Amino acid sequence: MTVIFWFRRDLRVQDNQALIAAVERASSENSQVAAAFIFGRGFEELSPIRRNSLITSVSSLSQSLPKGLQLSSGETGKYLLDLAQTLGANVVFATRSFDTHGMLEQSEVAEQLYAHGVSLQLVGSNYAVEPGTVRKDDQTPLRVYTPFYKRWLGHLGQRPFQLDTSLVEWVPGSGELPKYSPDCKMPIKASESFALETWHKFRKRALSDYSENRNRTDLSGTSHLSHALAHGEIHPRTLLAEMGDSPGEEVFRKELAWREFYADVLFHNPHTYDGYYEPRFEKLRYDSEVDNPNLEAWRSGNTGYPIVDAAMRQLLTTGWMHNRARMIVASFLVKDLHIEWQVGARWFEKLLTDFDPASNSHGWQWTAGCGTDASPYYRVFNPTLQGYKFDPNGDYVRKFIPELRHIPGAEVHEPWKLIDGLQNGYPAPILDHFVERDEALARLEEIKG
Repeated sequence: MTVIFWFRRDLRVQDNQALIAAVERASSENSQVAAAFIFGRGFEELSPIRRNSLITSVSSLSQSLPKGLQLSSGETGKYLLDLAQTLGANVVFATRSFDTHGMLEQSEVAEQLYAHGVSLQLVGSNYAVEPGTVRKDDQTPLRVYTPFYKRWLGHLGQRPFQLDTSLVEWVPGSGELPKYSPDCKMPIKASESFALETWHKFRKRALSDYSENRNRTDLSGTSHLSHALAHGEIHPRTLLAEMGDSPGEEVFRKELAWREFYADVLFHNPHTYDGYYEPRFEKLRYDSEVDNPNLEAWRSGNTGYPIVDAAMRQLLTTGWMHNRARMIVASFLVKDLHIEWQVGARWFEKLLTDFDPASNSHGWQWTAGCGTDASPYYRVFNPTLQGYKFDPNGDYVRKFIPELRHIPGAEVHEPWKLIDGLQNGYPAPILDHFVERDEALARLEEIKG
């Protein structure tokens, strides 16, 4: 007999509760373990850099296992059933998902397997506290971050799980990885060991100043762990176990809690993956995305607002964007271009190597003013002032916009004011921010009643 482990968004060996459960089951039955990963539906629709990012993560995982992975592409349930029948397995273990599509997928797979006598055992989660755990005294879910965070702290304390891979025999891997896309020239580093190395470097490099520098787009003040957390190359439990109570560590702990808060909100409101948390905003007037030149200018980083364009070009070239920049470009799309947040969320999903369903959907809704907590719709980011504040010397802009590298210092944030500011082909602003801000607020007034 064989026990199958289905890797999903938990691409690591250590601190993997579900993998340990699979190994313990196999050990108790004197069985083998077959570890599998399936490049499922939607993989080919991702951007080249996001596809390559996932391939790198899976390849690294396969190399870290004693005998590698069973690899396949296509329909997940069918492959797992075929593998179970080939190996004589009657159980598949996996980490439980709590996002909309993840829950649908595990339900479909469970039904397919059950129909042929194979059970799907879902264990643990990719969160320090499972979504659905933190509740009010009346057992209803929390809608606001701060009270969620205070209660979330009370559920922490579980230590990281350790696995001895020599406890069982592993089935030799089979199948091939998808081909890397030649359209992506960006070098990608990804693995469980690289995630741990990144964490330890961050602790020495920037954690103490995290509260001050995390919003600066021109500094390396963030953890750079979002890719590893999204792919599950490291578990937040591992990070929390090594953290103290310094101001920087406290702010970073709160950032991890934001990720878990959004996961909790999406779990309780699965429709908010692409639907409004606050339904009244469905009635707000939006401009069409179809054949909209301003949308294309936003996507390509050619709006004429340097901080917006630097961020969008960072996304296109690296598959990642600074968190402060994500809020700036989201505000610009929704409140300057008057385009619905789902359009931007889909663009991010296609390109971000650290895509997380809950954080993406609810990060967009927070900025759009239609989500949880307190970014009201009338809060409209001024992209020029945001540039001066969070890229004070213009280094971030010059890094990603070569047409503006001839402009020194902070003047790069308003190149249209300089005689030679646009001489290298950078566009003038495609709109007047103050006019569009007033338009956004006028549209809000229409739905207030």
